[in-house]
Amino acid sequence: MPEKDNTKLRLPQRIAIRLRDKITQEKLVPGDKLPTEPSLIAEMGVSRTVLREAIATLKAEGLVEAKQGVGVFVSSPKTETMASLAQSEMTLTAIIETIEIRIALEVESIALAISRSSLAQEAEIYRCFDLLERQLKTQKNAEKEDYDFHLAIANASNNQHFVDLLSILAKRSIPRTRLHDEANITQQPGLEEILIQEHKAIIDAYAEKDVEAAKKAMRAHLTSGLGRYRELIREIDRGHS
Repeated sequence: MPEKDNTKLRLPQRIAIRLRDKITQEKLVPGDKLPTEPSLIAEMGVSRTVLREAIATLKAEGLVEAKQGVGVFVSSPKTETMASLAQSEMTLTAIIETIEIRIALEVESIALAISRSSLAQEAEIYRCFDLLERQLKTQKNAEKEDYDFHLAIANASNNQHFVDLLSILAKRSIPRTRLHDEANITQQPGLEEILIQEHKAIIDAYAEKDVEAAKKAMRAHLTSGLGRYRELIREIDRGHS
């Protein structure tokens, strides 16, 4: 696979990507302090101005916060709208509406991931796909692996708002197994293979760096999921009639 070319991005944007990768790779959590400014300047090999602009980007995304005279710390996203969304009742109708939002979000997310992802982020996408495929082939519940795959793509977009939104939305829209169990309805025969092929189309287009094919594959996958939930609603309605 060809190495990702981030040279089209401005230097502060590339440093922001490296800082995000550092936070992920070193498993820093909210409250953890980043290295001092002189240490980061030496590590990144950039000027103070470039570093401060990169950190300002992360601050705008809510990924870090600066404490006067103390340093820069990893922070938690603070979005009241997303918090209220997470607490809303999860109905089948709400799930369908959520997937409709995800289609718009993730079609753009995969396009940005192709142009912006670092090598570490690229490797994480492939790792998550391998885990998802393995889990589906064993016909086990793969909802976590499915979520992790989509989240890895959002992370690779290097837009923290995509990550924050998907962290809320995806958890409300991949409860396939529980919904079928509660409704006492068996899942579609061969669904695991269908899901493997849908995700493989996404990963193949990503590997080829084909933006249009990747957007088409992501839209097709999520639209198919939308259709499956709508069919589930019809089956539940038939069972109650």
